[in-house]
Amino acid sequence: MKIFAFGASSNRNSINQKMALYAAKQFGDADIQTIDLNDFEMPLYSIDREQQIGIPKPAQIFMNYVQDADLIIISFAEHNGSYSSIFKNLFDWASRVNIKTFMGKPMLLMAASTGRRGAISVLEAAVNRFPIHDGRIAGTFSMSEFHKNFHVDEGIIGQEMKERFDQVIDEVKKQLNTIHSDAV
Repeated sequence: MKIFAFGASSNRNSINQKMALYAAKQFGDADIQTIDLNDFEMPLYSIDREQQIGIPKPAQIFMNYVQDADLIIISFAEHNGSYSSIFKNLFDWASRVNIKTFMGKPMLLMAASTGRRGAISVLEAAVNRFPIHDGRIAGTFSMSEFHKNFHVDEGIIGQEMKERFDQVIDEVKKQLNTIHSDAV
């Protein structure tokens, strides 16, 4: 199984990148593909810019990762209640490559923050928006107070949060097994 996992943040020490990779590792010996969104910086999307320069190569590269994935895992940073600007711009350009940006792929959507709300606003925005772009939401998870609940060597350390996370991972695995058995 190929998993495309990344943190939707430009922070080089992103807690969301850590969350996305941690989640991906819960799927056994999967082939995990990851990106740093800083490698996907492009001019701000506008129709005028698209007509002038066409679609930048990083948008197509991103779409290749999506196409090759059996599961997409994204953990969102929340900027003023919404997507980080780097992710929103990539999403805008990618949707010009294919309006069905997520190609019917199962998705585990997460968000992590150091605050009490766990970046829930951006997670809700993605859950509401991504099905319009052919994303199939297999599970969601929000982690609040990241530094209190996560350790780099141990993963999620808060018992209640770990139990909720494990339930989400189990549900995603069940859905993937159903998809796989339906395909056979």
